[in-house]
Amino acid sequence: MALAGIGASPVPTAPAGYELVHNAPIGTVLATPQYREPVAVWCTMLDAARHSVDFEQFYVSGKSGEPLDTVLGCMERAARRGVKIRFLMEAKGIPMSDDATMTRLRAIPGLEFRTLAYARLTGDGIIHAKFFIVDGASAYVGSQNFDWRSLKHIDETGLKIDDPRAVRLLAAIFAQDWQAQAVVAAGGTVEPTNRTDILANDTGPATLVASPNAFNPPGIGDSQAELVRLLDAAEHEVRIEVMDYAPLDQERHYYGVIDQAIRAAAARGVTVRLLVADWNLTRAKEPYLRSLAVLPNVEIRVAKIPAAPEGEIPFARVVHTKTIEIDGKIAWIGTSNWEGGYLDRSRNIELVLRDPAMARRIAGMHDSLWTSAYAKPLDTAIAERRMAPGN
Repeated sequence: MALAGIGASPVPTAPAGYELVHNAPIGTVLATPQYREPVAVWCTMLDAARHSVDFEQFYVSGKSGEPLDTVLGCMERAARRGVKIRFLMEAKGIPMSDDATMTRLRAIPGLEFRTLAYARLTGDGIIHAKFFIVDGASAYVGSQNFDWRSLKHIDETGLKIDDPRAVRLLAAIFAQDWQAQAVVAAGGTVEPTNRTDILANDTGPATLVASPNAFNPPGIGDSQAELVRLLDAAEHEVRIEVMDYAPLDQERHYYGVIDQAIRAAAARGVTVRLLVADWNLTRAKEPYLRSLAVLPNVEIRVAKIPAAPEGEIPFARVVHTKTIEIDGKIAWIGTSNWEGGYLDRSRNIELVLRDPAMARRIAGMHDSLWTSAYAKPLDTAIAERRMAPGN
């Protein structure tokens, strides 16, 4: 993959301190050449590193000759310059990671690698956030996993962040999770930092929120409470793009926090357009999508990305972006799926930008997929899935 953005068209003006980053599955019409792709952004940041880079990721998966090779090469160059790299990964991500890439990662000179079983903190959760921090001065948060498929065969969205306050909060999250790993590894117990919901400070143009609330550092608001607050304040329209949506937790128990907020918005007359991936169409989740889709002011479409030119690729060719646009004023870009277990028990990061220009960009990407041949109304998508061979 070429490093898009090097010698490419100028990056559109963005809110101060934030650059929108997007990559679409190759072979589709969803490409956004006006935005840089993550490989270019990540390597530019790594090449500029002088002191430290801290990664927090779900899992690691590479393939020879594919985009993650380029990123690993940029990390190796940084390490040879004396940059200290720390890499924190979810323990449940180990079976999802390939041995060759893990070996190469851990062989980077001076890199300190740790795994944390996040369920040891919350009882049932994972590190699902995908972010890194460079020199305590810039950072990246997005839906892209540290996975070659995420960089080439999946629809993903993120943000390069140069806002000092947001970078400082991300550094606090990493520091807390890195320390939690040391405590857990020593057989200790990590006590919650928050016993009640902490509402975010929404007075500025940008707000970073995180989950789970119980283990957020001071000064960081709760993602779940912020999402409900934004939906409750919506007046005209809400465009949602997310891989998975269901009012269920991982054990299929009812989890209605977000669902109730969406239904309340629709009842007030807010137009809700929910775009989910075809992976969302399971027997457990489908009835809840149907019950939401029958409501006035709610429309649901399902996006199915066709196979890659070279054939089927497991765990790829899907929409994995997690964004919201509200009233043409607010953009939400994050790492969490909208099901129980993500915003209440797992580590995730979300950015709320009160900026009409960024809201228009998110709405534009949503509309591009919504109106494409890849997105079908819910009933049509369900019918086509049931008629597909093997179903």
